[in-house]
Amino acid sequence: MDMTKEAPKAPAAAGGKGEKDYSKYFDFSDAKILSEEDGVTTLRIKGRNIQLSSAPSYKDEKKRGKEEIQVHYDFTIPEELRTMGRGKHYLIQTYGCQMNEHDTEVMKGMFEEMGYTATEDRSEADVILLNTCAIRENAEDKVFGELGHLKVLKTEKPDLLLGVCGCMSQEESVVGRILQKHSFVDMIFGTHNIHRLPHLLQNAYYSKELVVEVWSKEGDIIENMPKKREGMRAWVNIMYGCDKFCTYCIVPYTRGKERSRRPEDVIAEVRELARQGYKEVTLLGQNVNAYGKDFEDIEYRFGDLMHDMSKIDIPRIRFTTSHPRDFDDHLIEVLASRGNLVEHIHLPVQSGSTEVLKRMSRKYSREMFLDLVSRIKTAIPEVVLTTDIIVGFPGETDEQFEETMSLVQEVGFHFAYSFIYSPREGTPAAGMEDNVPMETKKRRLQRLNELLAALSREKNDDMLGEVIEVLIEGESKNNANVLSGRTRANKLVHMEGPKEWIGSFVHAKVTETQTWYIKAEPILSAIDEAVS
Repeated sequence: MDMTKEAPKAPAAAGGKGEKDYSKYFDFSDAKILSEEDGVTTLRIKGRNIQLSSAPSYKDEKKRGKEEIQVHYDFTIPEELRTMGRGKHYLIQTYGCQMNEHDTEVMKGMFEEMGYTATEDRSEADVILLNTCAIRENAEDKVFGELGHLKVLKTEKPDLLLGVCGCMSQEESVVGRILQKHSFVDMIFGTHNIHRLPHLLQNAYYSKELVVEVWSKEGDIIENMPKKREGMRAWVNIMYGCDKFCTYCIVPYTRGKERSRRPEDVIAEVRELARQGYKEVTLLGQNVNAYGKDFEDIEYRFGDLMHDMSKIDIPRIRFTTSHPRDFDDHLIEVLASRGNLVEHIHLPVQSGSTEVLKRMSRKYSREMFLDLVSRIKTAIPEVVLTTDIIVGFPGETDEQFEETMSLVQEVGFHFAYSFIYSPREGTPAAGMEDNVPMETKKRRLQRLNELLAALSREKNDDMLGEVIEVLIEGESKNNANVLSGRTRANKLVHMEGPKEWIGSFVHAKVTETQTWYIKAEPILSAIDEAVS
């Protein structure tokens, strides 16, 4: 199969009934159509030629069709593109979640196979990509701020190729804003066509036009793409997309419908990582608990996959992120077997109020969530639970916020990512009346964070004197003489020791606790193990 695969065709640029007028689409009164050929429309906007092969559409991104997802195993970078990067450097700046981090690993792999060399020096880079996040408004603000800085570099270095990819690129409004105010950008592509990177680079280099290729509909699953991983921990995608459509969330639009990788492909990748000596693997998906629901030929769900993971010689297996609605008893039973399946579970609750959860379309109630937590704790008494919480969702009353506070206290979360609600254009919640004053939201967030800090300190204090297993990841950011690592339960640990321990497991005794990390001293037998 030809892996260049034609992109979904963009709507026609102008003309007859039902056709899209791109000048209106991007709100440009001066957009001129130069040509239409092979599904690619070339426009001229504000003095820049735009090569538009496909553009994002909220309407299309919301659709969930019955099209069969194909799995392709024959990905290769064409021979003529394998030397394109010789003598050139690339830099990818990544924002957002672990899925974006993993996408960056894939793009790095493709760059390296094309002969490029990585750099952290912007002035040395020949290509700079911003792999973006759309989950909150401040994430987008950071990217547009960064584009402002890069405009100066682009002026100084006109041959620099500048690209924007990731979840922001899947938003109509973002693409329009880039074309209107940041037309010095050379490439815009989305989350569904990362495998097209070599061809998009080629188009941008040789056409000198701004290349826009964003597929609104999710593509097939592309296996065997190169990856450049670093360190002793690895991310492994097990599925893509999300069908939950929580009212506040942009992810189902930017990542498409749920598609699970075949279990044999996931297992083969993790076995290969074990062979390479990786110490920890995190299985990734927007909703890993939905894994396998889309298989029509086999009955194989996430609990089955985790059972198979437990047989692979990797010391630690994690997963993120979960949706409480799909967290079933079989998965709990498998996780309770422990072994290399760690006792840390990230379980986003978002709110402790059933009414707010209903408006969020989370499809579970406060009582259902607490029942799930009870079943998990019964099966795994030493489980460490972390979560995500949104405060100030439209219509949230003081009483409903207090329900969140009491749920947090009752569950006893060890940590939480907490946020003030941020409306995302194109989501149902963006059209709801946001009647909670910002000062109230800030006050609620502060109270929640104070409670979370107190719970975290309390949980850490309980560990004083315990012997823990720590995977040493590197030097502490604040003190080069201190090593930093994590426990099986994902607790941050600082301890003194030689750099040779990095990448090793060390057993240590907890000697001091702080709110967000613990200090430990290695025990003598562990030193021999780490060095050997």
